[in-house]
Amino acid sequence: MVSKIRSLGIKGIGGYEVSVECFLSSGLPAFDIVGLPDTAVKEARDRVRAAIKNTGMNFPVSRLTINLAPADTKKGGTIYDLPMLLAIMTATGAIKPPSENSAFFGELSLTGELRPVRGALPMALAARRAGIKELFVPEDSAPEAAFAEGVAVYPVKTVSELLRHMSGEEKILPIDIPSLSERAAHIADFSEVKGQENVKRALEVAAAGGHNILLVGPPGAGKSMLAKRLPTILPDMSRNEALETTEIHSVMGLTSRERPLVAQRPFRCPHHTLSASAMAGGAQLQPGEISLAHNGVLFLDELPEFHRDVLEVMRQPLEDGQVTISRSTGNVTYPASFMLVCAMNPCKCGWYGHSSDRCRCSESSVRKYHSKLSGPLLDRIDIVVEVPALEFDELRIKKPAEKSEDIKVRVNKARQIQRKRFENAAFDCNARMEQKQLRESCDLSDECEQLMKMAFEKMGLTARSYDRILRVARTIADLDGSENIQSNHLAEAIQYRTYDFRETGGDRTE
Repeated sequence: MVSKIRSLGIKGIGGYEVSVECFLSSGLPAFDIVGLPDTAVKEARDRVRAAIKNTGMNFPVSRLTINLAPADTKKGGTIYDLPMLLAIMTATGAIKPPSENSAFFGELSLTGELRPVRGALPMALAARRAGIKELFVPEDSAPEAAFAEGVAVYPVKTVSELLRHMSGEEKILPIDIPSLSERAAHIADFSEVKGQENVKRALEVAAAGGHNILLVGPPGAGKSMLAKRLPTILPDMSRNEALETTEIHSVMGLTSRERPLVAQRPFRCPHHTLSASAMAGGAQLQPGEISLAHNGVLFLDELPEFHRDVLEVMRQPLEDGQVTISRSTGNVTYPASFMLVCAMNPCKCGWYGHSSDRCRCSESSVRKYHSKLSGPLLDRIDIVVEVPALEFDELRIKKPAEKSEDIKVRVNKARQIQRKRFENAAFDCNARMEQKQLRESCDLSDECEQLMKMAFEKMGLTARSYDRILRVARTIADLDGSENIQSNHLAEAIQYRTYDFRETGGDRTE
């Protein structure tokens, strides 16, 4: 007898429908799984056999063949345990076939309990697209899957509970759709940062327009402290952004029953020892750090300490907002639209240019330190700001600084202007403007044209850095509530690209 159970699978961060077919035939007892299963799927044979016996049912003494269709797509993980069990029980006649509008996935313990799996949200979204009306998932994965909407999600604790539901003895109630409004409170706040008003202003501009920013200053000046508070002034995520971000985190196992949705913009801070594969995406076609930072912030502390190849893999994603990973096992494209926030010392010892004369680095040593950063990478950073060491009088100030929530009000106001401006585009912030939008939104007066020409010639700007200055100037104008870019807006934007990188050619090399 042949039975078929509907299930779901994961490819990249997207879900797709999988049919779990079971065929019972005469012959020597055997349990074969076909359809390109990986090791975890093959090991389901032992989990399913034990779960069936410990649930009080008989495991068939016959030849079993399980097919996972489509058979030409590699299957991985433990998500097929539950549908395999149901397919076997249906084929033996132990239970009635479930509704054609229902689907199942989940990992089994040896006692028949269901354990959570990765990728519950993308699989639930795929179920909705496939017209599935009822989705039975492990209890701990149910809150995440429920965000898909349009499909009733049933939380299942054990196989016995599911069988009672299917027989009509004891119904399982579908889970309610969780609220998106519940957001964790930020502990860090800009009010805790003393001084550094120019850096706070630069971070406000970066947050308002989604611009990449580099902080340069001596040790202890507050670079990391400021960067870690940036998420507190970023605009709240929309529902689509939250779901898209959660899909990426879900397939990496970074969601849980207590935190089923990524409702706040992610802040990723990888160590400088990570590899290029970990940054862009792993050998198993898993998302890398740049995708985990999608819709949020990727913070690279001690930027020159990162390996050159790790930094260079970011060049294309910074322009396109996505990354394509190609390996021998296949290829997949992940979204990677993030704000790049970097911090570095001005030299190896960190004290170059400080008034205390503590620096002992030679000019050649400083140049070598800066040369670790390529010109094309620096060209993709919109704002470079110096973070000076604080003076004693600044540290003694007891009056609290401006709160993050007050800065966020201005950022949200500027972002609202941008959303209205780009309502027919695929992006909603100035940092992503293309040539068409630059022509329409960044028209310069004669005075601004002269200022830009002087900066272009004196600083040796590239075409890319020219466009980036226009984008930053447009953001500053939005923060000021100005319809047009004024000379003071443009001057501030140019100022953010005047840092001396000791002849590394940041703005002179394409």
